[in-house]
Amino acid sequence: MKRVAVVGLAQTRFQRRMIDRNLADLIYEVTTGALEDAGMTIAQIDNVVTISNDFWDGRTISSMAVMDASGSYGKNVSTVEGDGTFGVLYGAMRIWSGSFGTTLVVAHSKGSEGSPFLITNCMFDPFYHRPLGLDAISSAALQAQAYIDRRGAKPEDWARVSVKNHRNAKLNPFAQLAMDLTVEQVMDSPVQATPLKRLDCSPVSDGACAVILADEDRAKQSRQKPVWLKGVGYAAELHYLGDRDLSHPRALELAAKKAYAMAGVSDPRKEIDFLEVYDAFSYMEPLWLEGLGTCAPGEGGKMTRDGLTEMKGPSPVNASGGVLSAHAVLVAGMVRVVEGVLQIRGTAGAHQLQRARMGLAHGINGPCGQSHCVWILGKD
Repeated sequence: MKRVAVVGLAQTRFQRRMIDRNLADLIYEVTTGALEDAGMTIAQIDNVVTISNDFWDGRTISSMAVMDASGSYGKNVSTVEGDGTFGVLYGAMRIWSGSFGTTLVVAHSKGSEGSPFLITNCMFDPFYHRPLGLDAISSAALQAQAYIDRRGAKPEDWARVSVKNHRNAKLNPFAQLAMDLTVEQVMDSPVQATPLKRLDCSPVSDGACAVILADEDRAKQSRQKPVWLKGVGYAAELHYLGDRDLSHPRALELAAKKAYAMAGVSDPRKEIDFLEVYDAFSYMEPLWLEGLGTCAPGEGGKMTRDGLTEMKGPSPVNASGGVLSAHAVLVAGMVRVVEGVLQIRGTAGAHQLQRARMGLAHGINGPCGQSHCVWILGKD
């Protein structure tokens, strides 16, 4: 199988509301930014993968609004209506197939232009579950309570995740919510859906992101040192929440095992230097760490008690501030990949880690992490 690398990237700064730029503006910004980062021209891009969603964009065939802005004229172009990590997977598969040498993957979202409640309510069964008023927040609250009841998790530990990630965001110029918090402030913030408080929840964000993928030969045309996609795994669980054990992310366990096997990782606690996980809610970080096998079951929350969520070794989690600090839906997973690449390049700026040779980037789709995509990124 061909080796595939990330050779170019760009992201916007994430904001609650961008009134000065439309979706095409955002995509043009990150497309040209990724090309400049790679030292390439659009003529060197073989195909384009766009990531969008009709519900969030408020129009059918939402990808058509950004195709010109992504430079796809005269090229093979396709669309993923899911998290950005799955878009990177689709782009990489096009190169692994031997059909293309380079792929541009772009993602956009303007959550400010829609109703997150109405949009995420549409994830659920139209006859039995939507009338209950389920949405992303209330369904996450069910998962958080299951984590408490079945695994002994504690909301105070999640509060420490919020404190840590919002503090980390102060070092990341692209983050939206960068601030100093205390555990008491998180616990005293207004209840969104029991047991989740406002500061346990990620914000509504506008923004975009892009990566350029290349095979080994074409990577030599880039000005950047390649960061290799060493392994990937993805899996999905049943759709109905009642058919799943929400406190046990089986799909994540399976996706992680596949990614580790492909990357040749036998002990992720020792071999992975850092993780960027999709923490749309504070409880998700420790729960996902358990599913990733980077801590023992029941230890995910304990690892947050010093305010620095770490594995058994010196392996920071969400040094960028994570999704809690900026959550442009569909884009946020690709940002985890981008942040991983920046760490391995050694160009993450103020939040650069001392050791960053191999990292993990993670994204989710569907309610309560119905599906997961796990990437292992490496320097060599």
